[in-house]
Amino acid sequence: MPAKAKKKAARKTSKKKSTRKKKSVTSGKQVARYWWTYPGKRLKDPIIWEVGQKFKVVTNVRTASVDIDMGIVGIQLEGEREEIKRAIAYVEKKGVNVEPVEIGAIAG
Repeated sequence: MPAKAKKKAARKTSKKKSTRKKKSVTSGKQVARYWWTYPGKRLKDPIIWEVGQKFKVVTNVRTASVDIDMGIVGIQLEGEREEIKRAIAYVEKKGVNVEPVEIGAIAG
């Protein structure tokens, strides 16, 4: 056996296998961005806070514009796909219009 082949074989056998569990690619975790449009009567309701408390999602306000009649919030939600869906359904039930953000509209 040539010297290079012996070294390569020795390296393969000396490597220890990792005991850490790898994260599953199909775990359902995702980051999603939305525009939430609040009607004036809902502006004082702590809906973003409620979403963070009631659902296993992380909320991140990316941009916002609020006046007397309405508010528009660019928000990022991070969590399991099903949990994000449940959070969105809750927000819509509260009277907030939810639309997905087009790619690049709220940069990184």
